[in-house]
Amino acid sequence: MTSLPLITDPTFYAVAIPAVLLLGMSKSGFGAGFGSLAVPMMALAVTVPQAAAILMPILLVMDLMGMAAFRRHVDWRLLRFLLLPGLVGIAIGTLLFRSLDARLVAGIVGGFTLLFLAQRLLFPPQADSPPPPRWVGFILTATSGFTSFIAHAGGPPINAYVIPMRLSPLVFTGTMAFFFFVVNLSKWVPYAWLGLLDWRNMSTSLALLPFAPLGVWAGVRIAHRIQPRLFYRLVYAGMFLTGVKLLWDAL
Repeated sequence: MTSLPLITDPTFYAVAIPAVLLLGMSKSGFGAGFGSLAVPMMALAVTVPQAAAILMPILLVMDLMGMAAFRRHVDWRLLRFLLLPGLVGIAIGTLLFRSLDARLVAGIVGGFTLLFLAQRLLFPPQADSPPPPRWVGFILTATSGFTSFIAHAGGPPINAYVIPMRLSPLVFTGTMAFFFFVVNLSKWVPYAWLGLLDWRNMSTSLALLPFAPLGVWAGVRIAHRIQPRLFYRLVYAGMFLTGVKLLWDAL
């Protein structure tokens, strides 16, 4: 019997296993800003498109676990609004994927993330501040779908829209879990069309799959016990590290 042609380089697993654990914790809501670091971390050993393809089955398992854990904590009205622009972003990413330089995308996402954090820290919203207008939400959510397609880095743009709404940590996490399930599920056909879902990537993904529920489980336990103020501070910290890492990749 021929063995599956998975990646055997120990260096790859040295960065891929922590990346999967971090992504799992992000999917659970704890450290939500850190999930976008998974592909850049894995890109230390493989290309960005290959890292994104390897994570596809892992993301599916994580999304299902996240929805099961937070199914009672979803803002359905907000979710219905988010889905259309998210899918528009996926369509744009599909059309532009072959012509885009991964470093350019990393720089755009990283720069936007740091600008949002600077705005939040220098001009913090007041308790009675209105949420961002819907046209801003459409643009940011479409950007989230686009960056999610290119490098599974959809968190920072949509966080920039949803965080000012000051949802509870559980509702924030539940709504994002259902949103990214739809977004990630919609990537499968385009990824296959682009030739990214080959046997080597999929068998490598299966080797990493056991670490996915471990990360989600740890994050869920923490997310149910964390205070909202600390929760959002960790989100901001994760977004800051993500922004710096993505800008570094671009440069």
